[in-house]
Amino acid sequence: MTEKVFIDTNVWVYLYLHDDEEKYKIAEEYLLKNNQNAVFIITWQIINEVSNTLLRYKYPESEIRKYIEQLFKVCTIQDFTKEIVLTASSLRGKYSFSFWDSIVVGSSLFSECNILVSEDMQDGLKVEEKLLITNIFKNTPNFA
Repeated sequence: MTEKVFIDTNVWVYLYLHDDEEKYKIAEEYLLKNNQNAVFIITWQIINEVSNTLLRYKYPESEIRKYIEQLFKVCTIQDFTKEIVLTASSLRGKYSFSFWDSIVVGSSLFSECNILVSEDMQDGLKVEEKLLITNIFKNTPNFA
C-alpha cells in the first residue's frame, strides 16, 4: 500500500545543505528508503522556505534551481486552498500550532497524508486521528 507522506522543510534543508552530516544522512536514508512505497507531498510554502534558506546560505541560483527541479520530480505539490487555510485556523486553536506549522498540517490533512515528517512539531502527535507527526531526527543531538 502506498502511503502519502508530507515532508516538511527541515528534511529538505538538511538534505541540501550538508551542514549537519548526521541529519543529512538521516534525511537521505529516509527519503531513499521510502521513495518506492510512499508519495511525497509538499506545498509551495516548502519550496519557498527551502529556496530562501539556500539563498541565505549563499547557494548559487543554478544550485537552487537544480534542487527546485528535484522537488518537482520527486514530490506532489499541494496547492493552497480556502479549505486548507480555514482548517489551519481551526488547528491553531485546537493544537496551538504556529501559523506556518498549521498551514503545513492543514495541507497534510487536505492531501490525505498518513504521516507528516517534521523536526519542528511534537513527535508522535496524532492530529485529528488521521495524521501522525514523526520526527526522524529525534535521537540526534541538537547543537543549535
